[in-house]
Amino acid sequence: MKNNNVRKSGLAIAMAAAMGASAGVNAAVELYNQDGNSFSVDGYFNAFYVNRDDKLNDVRDSRVKMGFLPNTIGFNFSKDMGDLTLGGRSSFWTTINDSLGADAGTATDTQIDVRQFYATVDGDFGQVLIGKDFGLYARSNIFLDEILMGVGSPGLEGGVSFGNIRSGYPYPTPSAQITYRSPDMSGFKVAAGVLDPADTVTGANDENSAPRFESEVTYNANLKDIALAGWVNGRYQSAENGATTVDSTGLGYGLKASVAGLTLAASGFTSKGDNPVLIGNGAVTEDDADGFLVQGSYAFGANRVVLSYGETDAEILNLETESTTLGFFHDVNSNFKLVAEYNRYEDNNRSTGVTTTEADTIALGAIVMF
Repeated sequence: MKNNNVRKSGLAIAMAAAMGASAGVNAAVELYNQDGNSFSVDGYFNAFYVNRDDKLNDVRDSRVKMGFLPNTIGFNFSKDMGDLTLGGRSSFWTTINDSLGADAGTATDTQIDVRQFYATVDGDFGQVLIGKDFGLYARSNIFLDEILMGVGSPGLEGGVSFGNIRSGYPYPTPSAQITYRSPDMSGFKVAAGVLDPADTVTGANDENSAPRFESEVTYNANLKDIALAGWVNGRYQSAENGATTVDSTGLGYGLKASVAGLTLAASGFTSKGDNPVLIGNGAVTEDDADGFLVQGSYAFGANRVVLSYGETDAEILNLETESTTLGFFHDVNSNFKLVAEYNRYEDNNRSTGVTTTEADTIALGAIVMF
């Protein structure tokens, strides 16, 4: 038996927790590797002191809560079978803000979200994934966000913050799927999948005659010491109920370049008939939404400073948002990180222009990962 502690950069570990084996990321702690069989574990733990100034209601609130990423633990399995490698991942994402429930009997309840539970088959042809995993539409938009391990905009009361979800990109909702990923082709990779569709037309006779289709093309290269990453992803599904049909489409894209500690990134999305926060069962209209996110960061020594700005304009939700974040990340070591962040978030009624949320947030936190 081998017990090797694999060390990686903070962003790689966060992406490992988020993307898992399907992204080709090795787990941080290998517990067993013998005769072609391996078993490994990865974990991500975080907590922040969050002080939020609700300017509309003149209320200041202090919390101790998790950030944009939940606390998670993942288990990875692999078995060599001749020309094929069989694998699997299960990851459990849990809130730490569930111990003060108001309802009787819920004070110590724990919300555990199983966002990944899948098997993979790898070979010279690439990879086939079967099970539950994050979607392909907007996948790289969120996983390559420079404040992935920060806090960002306000979120759920008992859950995570929202980062730049609904202020730059939608959430790639974990869904049941069958997805193919190609081998690396000179920096290009292609992924395409069929996913469980959402009931976007409700009623007794709602119908999804075909699955949801999602895909993503990514490109990574290093050109004269400039690391480049680019991506395009998309979604299509159709639902109907009698004479009512809703076609949902989405297109995401982005480009990221890094050189000598400086990183510049820009991404965006446009959609129609698709909830720009997250897809789910619920009636929607064939109205539009679009958004963008621009970011710059600079790493020096064990430190990284990030400036981020994002917007979403959603006719479908009658909503306009903007979010500005300034973050500072310090690596104490490769498994321990400190974070300080300021965020200003605002959303407005698109029709009337009335401000519905205006909040300034200061967050100080720590992250431990393996």
